[in-house]
Amino acid sequence: MPRKRLLAIMATIGVAFAGAAAAVIPMTASQAAEACAAAYNNSAVYTGGAKVSYNSHNWTAKWWTQYEAPSTGGSGVWQDNGTCGGGSGGGNTGGGSSCNYPNWAAGTWYPAGSIVKYTNGNYYRAKNENPGYDPVISTWYWEPFACGGGGGDTGGGNPGGGSGSFPVSEAQFNQMFPNRIPFYSYAGLIDAVKKYPAFTTTGSDTVKKQEAAAFLANVNHESGGLVYVEEINQANWPLYCDRSQPYGCPAGQSAYHGRGPIQLSWNFNYKAAGDALGIDLLNNPDRVKNEASVAYQTAVWYWMTQRGPGTMTPHDAMVNSRGFGETIRSINGSLECNGGNPAQVQSRVDAYNRFTSILGVAPGGNLYC
Repeated sequence: MPRKRLLAIMATIGVAFAGAAAAVIPMTASQAAEACAAAYNNSAVYTGGAKVSYNSHNWTAKWWTQYEAPSTGGSGVWQDNGTCGGGSGGGNTGGGSSCNYPNWAAGTWYPAGSIVKYTNGNYYRAKNENPGYDPVISTWYWEPFACGGGGGDTGGGNPGGGSGSFPVSEAQFNQMFPNRIPFYSYAGLIDAVKKYPAFTTTGSDTVKKQEAAAFLANVNHESGGLVYVEEINQANWPLYCDRSQPYGCPAGQSAYHGRGPIQLSWNFNYKAAGDALGIDLLNNPDRVKNEASVAYQTAVWYWMTQRGPGTMTPHDAMVNSRGFGETIRSINGSLECNGGNPAQVQSRVDAYNRFTSILGVAPGGNLYC
């Protein structure tokens, strides 16, 4: 995917910077003394502007969300408004020596069994040793820890995900991708979708299955059936460094070639995806090819948040009945749509029809772009 998302993602970077700048504004005294809003309810639906209290902080939802507890990680849907009065501090105060664990620090080596307190106030235990990976990024390295016998967040920053909410079983996934390589595991996909709880959980059962099929059909096309982790044509790799960006290309001029199930490319894409996911992909782009959950997360990030050359995100296209064809437009625009490459469009449509058949759901209309 050498150039197809350049203009759209460059515009998105500005939004990402604006969001990052807003996130570091210090709390004022009035914010710290603010009364606590109604307590967060994990099963409730919150729309943009909704206010809740959680772990002795007030939070505001930036957009629609459900099953994602307020935190500074996750999908980024929650804005931390600072501490509030009258709250109990959630289930993480714990007290006593059993909760006397150090704060998590990025870049610190944690042996298996280490327990830390994360920035969202929850505790996590290292399931596998790791060099300071973010506890809400992958359940391979960390698991929620119930501190103080009844504390801790049993869902961490990623509630509501997992195979119970993703409408594709492991058997169906393997049927869809008979030639996939082990790196692209079903478990890695399930771990990744937890970052965006609205992914394949919005609308009717039919819509949920159609969205899952649409996402996987596009992933199938981009990765050759979940076979390729890196772009094949290495001659293009030096093209993916846009030196006009203020952060440049710290990992090297050719380091931002296509990786993962949607072949994430260009330094600004790695920067934007990393910022959104809480991962430093600008300096560590190889995490996309070395960690299955991270690879899948970049694909879900694009699906849920990026319009690309289209007019809406692929997620919005499916849940708002715009059809599979509109997801192709959001991913590859005129390079394939409007007669740009009918064979490539047909390849995606064929995969989508096959996947909807496996899931036992009608494909719907507007299949082409």
